[in-house]
Amino acid sequence: MAEEHGTFQAPAPTVDPLPGEPAGVDPVSGDPHAEEVFGSDRTAGSVSPTVVSTILAVVKEIVIVVVMASVLSFVIKTWLVQAFYIPSGSMEDTLLTDDRVIVSKLTPGPFDLKRGDIVVFEDPGAPASPWITEPSHAPRRGLNAVTHNVLTFIGLLPDDSQNHLIKRVIGLPGDHVTCDGKGPIKVNGVAIAEPYLKPGNAPSTMAFDIHVPAGKVWVMGDHRSDSADSRWHPVGGDGSQGSVPIDKITGRAVLLVWPLDRWTGLGQPTEVFAKVPNPAVTP
Repeated sequence: MAEEHGTFQAPAPTVDPLPGEPAGVDPVSGDPHAEEVFGSDRTAGSVSPTVVSTILAVVKEIVIVVVMASVLSFVIKTWLVQAFYIPSGSMEDTLLTDDRVIVSKLTPGPFDLKRGDIVVFEDPGAPASPWITEPSHAPRRGLNAVTHNVLTFIGLLPDDSQNHLIKRVIGLPGDHVTCDGKGPIKVNGVAIAEPYLKPGNAPSTMAFDIHVPAGKVWVMGDHRSDSADSRWHPVGGDGSQGSVPIDKITGRAVLLVWPLDRWTGLGQPTEVFAKVPNPAVTP
């Protein structure tokens, strides 16, 4: 009988687990299960470098987007448009308290001012004879004030108009603007009908006779009985009364954006002044 030859393989020795060692784990044999257990114990609570890298990349991208958006908003607010908050009822019913409007800074500038424009301007009497004598709301303090000022500065919040006013241009430089306190306002001798006046308001119960000087405009609110406008602010001795320097004008209000149910463009009522001739002498 032929003898069968083969390779004899001894069974792996059985090693009892050491005290405190997981049962069934054989560190001598290099069992994969043992590697999993021991490796898991060593890395418990650690974060993969890949995860950390991904988180840092996302944070970096968010920061870049926020910075770029802030810079773009600041550029737009400085040279193109800016949002403003309406603090009073002096322009009712065209604009109401707490409305938000978008103001184009291209007027005056590339585009000329026109009679009938609604303009936002800095207080022309400050600090000696300010037009604004009371703040529109309680002053902000602490972190609230800092946050609001920063967001307003870069253009992410509307200006709350603490040192700005909003009125309608009635007379341009050189215009002769008059009212006898009873009838309509006349510009360069032509009486104008003003459809934008708040219902029930007279054009003016105050008489005035003004020649608007060079570099200034005559402004009035649409709510004439509740508007401390050019009529109420004598300035200097040139007879210009409360005419506003053009260099104090921030821009022309072009769009009412809040509340949404009143969203509308703020056009120029050119038909109101269509028959008004240019002044005989332009300063």
